[in-house]
Amino acid sequence: MTIIPGLVKDGISIFKIRKKLMKRQKGLDQLAPRAGDMAPDFTLQNIAGTETITLSDYRGQKPVALIFGSYT
Repeated sequence: MTIIPGLVKDGISIFKIRKKLMKRQKGLDQLAPRAGDMAPDFTLQNIAGTETITLSDYRGQKPVALIFGSYT
């Protein structure tokens, strides 16, 4: 990664960069759902792109598993 060495060369301390990144992450963590919270609703297309699927359509009916990645 060439960004960090460039910043250090410009006189910005690695510790200052790390501190800013950690502060930003804490803010993002506060926005994230907690264990036990209801999942935010979303709509996606199926893999063929022929229909949309909305999470709230399945609330109270059956468990939903979200799988990210590739099987190839």
